[in-house]
Amino acid sequence: MIYAIGDIHGQIEQMDKALAMIDADGGPDAHIVFLGDYTDRGPDSRAVVQKLIDGVAAGKNWTVLRGNHDRMFVRYVTQGIEHDERILSGKGWLNPSLGGRETLASYGVDPDAENVLELAKAAVPTEHMEFLSSRDLWFESDDLLFVHAGIKPNVAMQDQDEDDLIWIRDGYLDYTDPHFKLIVHGHTALDEPTHFGNRVDLDTGAGYGRPIVPAVFDGKDCYILTETGRQALLPAS
Repeated sequence: MIYAIGDIHGQIEQMDKALAMIDADGGPDAHIVFLGDYTDRGPDSRAVVQKLIDGVAAGKNWTVLRGNHDRMFVRYVTQGIEHDERILSGKGWLNPSLGGRETLASYGVDPDAENVLELAKAAVPTEHMEFLSSRDLWFESDDLLFVHAGIKPNVAMQDQDEDDLIWIRDGYLDYTDPHFKLIVHGHTALDEPTHFGNRVDLDTGAGYGRPIVPAVFDGKDCYILTETGRQALLPAS
């Protein structure tokens, strides 16, 4: 069994609820894959990152992948880079729509300060930057591939571009043929977990205040976890 949690986006209470449901279903040693985007938009990015660091350090069976928001956070604090080439609108990480302001606030930094970058460099622990920047981009099991955003179809994993793995939508979301494995991803927010036949999207919009819904996979069979137990998640007709 492999459990998965989609985009958390600074929502520590929703993260704790998801972890509690997984613990009730699979016990404390359950293998959990986190699909990236731990920061931005929600109020408690610092607490989310710290919980992940503490869990990994304690030896929990957690696989923590990297998302595009995690990379934007790291690039801003460590290099002062505010813009990502994949955001065609030109909006930077500190634009209110992207959520970086809430992340800085969770570290006690005023995002409106004139010296905000200097304050961020001083306030954000190096451990947090090193943890987020060292996360893997994907994880494979026998039947599944876990990744933040998706993959470029028909391209070997060793040839995939990092930007696609954490940003892709066009050419992936509308691809309906089978992939080499069932892809489990986040990044594209939906109202509820959805099985598209060749991929499962677990981003339920925590960054916009919606609940995180964890999932469990038994081979390719997928179930979502609820307060009353498992519910099968079948491919949409």
